Amino acid sequence: MKQINKGFPGVLRAFLFVALIGLFAGCGYNFRADGRPVGIEIESLAIPLVESTSSIRGFEADFTRILREEFISHGKVPLASSTQAQAVLRGKIREIREDPLSYDSQERRVHGRLTTYEVTSSRRLRVRLDIKLIDRRTGKVIWHEGKMEERAVYKVDTDPLRNRYNRKLALEKIARRLAKRIYLKTMERF
Repeated sequence: MKQINKGFPGVLRAFLFVALIGLFAGCGYNFRADGRPVGIEIESLAIPLVESTSSIRGFEADFTRILREEFISHGKVPLASSTQAQAVLRGKIREIREDPLSYDSQERRVHGRLTTYEVTSSRRLRVRLDIKLIDRRTGKVIWHEGKMEERAVYKVDTDPLRNRYNRKLALEKIARRLAKRIYLKTMERF
């Protein structure tokens, strides 16, 4: 019995050593810090204007700009036109939804009666995106995500211009989050 107990820690150490080697050798994930994609070859990339079926217009250009900036700032794959690039990243904003998130109550006298109104003080903004990376030469879809989604909250004020500005900032925050996810899905796949 004592021999088994003495040998057990050595067996345990050997098992852990073999398990760690197997873990590092078999995962298939490589760290690459050179800004090139992992697992696929992309010589050049086109990011055309993101389309939108949403009722909120004008966000497409901002989203496309933020997406391009994400690839330019981190990656070393050159951006090119849709007719020249080896791969094309096509996106369509399927939905931009705004929902009231919190309310303030206000009491007012109307025709002598005290009336309580609920006024929205913040809204939740949700953007749903359909995006895919296509090999332009073959037409093959490299990856596709049909329901990529991000959310942000913005404050609602009595000034409509401030509300538009706050909503624009929330949309840009969502665009940055989505752009980062799209970049990682394209460049650091495993």
